[in-house]
Amino acid sequence: MYTLLLIDDEEDVREGVIREVDWQAYGFAVIGTAENGQDALEKMERSVPDIVVTDIKMPFMDGLELAAVVKERYPTVKIVILTGFDEFEYARKAVKLQIDEYVLKPFSAGELIDALLKVRARLDQEAAEKKNIRLLKEHYQKSLPVLREVFLTSLITRRLPAADIREKAHAYQIDLEGNGFVVGAVSIDRPGVDEHAADHFAPPPSRQTRGTDRELLLLSVRNIVQEVVDKHRLGIVFTNNDHVVLIAVHQEREREAILRKTTAVLEEARQFVEKFCEFTVTAGIGTVTGDLADLSFSYEDAVAALDYRVVLGNNRVICVDDVEKRCVEKVRFDEQKEHALIRCLKVGTPQELRDILDELFAEVADARVSIKDYHIYLLEILTAILKAAKGANLEPERVFGEHLHWFTDIHKAQTLQETKDRLLHICLGMMNSIASVRQSSYKRLVAQAVEYVKNHYHESDISIHKVCRQLHISAGYFSSIFKKEMNTTFVNFLLQVRMEAAQELLLTTDLKTFEIAERVGYTDPNYFSFCFRKKWGMSPKEYKNMARGVR
Repeated sequence: MYTLLLIDDEEDVREGVIREVDWQAYGFAVIGTAENGQDALEKMERSVPDIVVTDIKMPFMDGLELAAVVKERYPTVKIVILTGFDEFEYARKAVKLQIDEYVLKPFSAGELIDALLKVRARLDQEAAEKKNIRLLKEHYQKSLPVLREVFLTSLITRRLPAADIREKAHAYQIDLEGNGFVVGAVSIDRPGVDEHAADHFAPPPSRQTRGTDRELLLLSVRNIVQEVVDKHRLGIVFTNNDHVVLIAVHQEREREAILRKTTAVLEEARQFVEKFCEFTVTAGIGTVTGDLADLSFSYEDAVAALDYRVVLGNNRVICVDDVEKRCVEKVRFDEQKEHALIRCLKVGTPQELRDILDELFAEVADARVSIKDYHIYLLEILTAILKAAKGANLEPERVFGEHLHWFTDIHKAQTLQETKDRLLHICLGMMNSIASVRQSSYKRLVAQAVEYVKNHYHESDISIHKVCRQLHISAGYFSSIFKKEMNTTFVNFLLQVRMEAAQELLLTTDLKTFEIAERVGYTDPNYFSFCFRKKWGMSPKEYKNMARGVR
């Protein structure tokens, strides 16, 4: 069903057209009518139709002027022009307006429907093209390698929900079915690159060339690692920044067996690189996990393992568990948790906040975690709170209040519940402060807009877009807060200000109607009179005579 707006300055024409056509039978719904172009644009601000059917000759703004504005603001809207024979050549010359169909007056209901059916066919065709599954599949297949890389990168750099991982792995044809997982990161050793790159590549004249050389070396490493991994059917290989990354997927669950097999495969790949490439690589292996959502932690640990080549030397495989003593379990305040907490502080409810804090502290209670890791975890939560405060322009004193000292004394809390209660108190106060600042900002913006309108309503080009440029905000955002604060739209408010000013001038001056129209921002006296009658139910002259009669 396509929506339609009908514009004609003759009421009997509008009513006749609506009455004589069974719109629903032809797949149309008339969502409104207008008596001139200005009226039509105001209605389109509230609801944009699929098709505009408009007469050419109308007061205040004719059909071609309306068509030009519609094509600029709403380029997808189709336009059908109603025109007399003597206007037809004039209308046809307006090809730059991209008019979709013309209907000559006088016209029958059948002639109008014929034109609209042609427009409907074009709309159907456009919709079909957008939904063309074959084209979408071709585009998807071409994009699939890039989509896979983006997904795999996100899998090792942030914590994704398990459901999202399964859904995307299936969509991108990536096999992640297993019981144990570990990430390996392979990095080119810089000393090896420095020695041998000059022997195999032209001397690099620029940083860009050096970057290209390194990308070629990394590609050769990826190909070798891929070949070895495929031979052992161990998992997925891809590139992230300067690392060739292996997500090793194992069917066994036993940690030692997983690390032993992964180490052997990466050692084989390291030896192939050394033999065939004349430079060396070092591989780091992270912690084993049974949860795909924790792969970002394993990658983080694999990169940490690479740092130990400074001590142990390069051209080797380093397992993080061999060089760092670790607790059995470790709580981590990852990107997903940080985002959830900050979002809740900004736009959430008190109950949502309680649920998030319960979840954060339940993880600590369930894990066997060292006191050092626990304190780091709390500091990360507090840092997220400070980030949210900074984003809302709140001072730390306003956020923490009487608990400001607690930021440096978190170890003094006796229980998890005491710590959680203090955080809840801080966060609830912060939520109230953010809401108060936001509401104050709304009121300030609307007050500035109201003042601007009252000072500039006499300018004929004043509009919501001009006001928004003054306030440096978007029209969509401004429209919503203005309506919320003023209980009316900006267009209606501007009309109210102008009509009240016109009332005052009619009562206190002897200015003529066209002079008053100009003083309140209307270049067309007839349109001013039309708006005045629509607002007050009488013409400016009638209002003036009535007011003087009362006096």
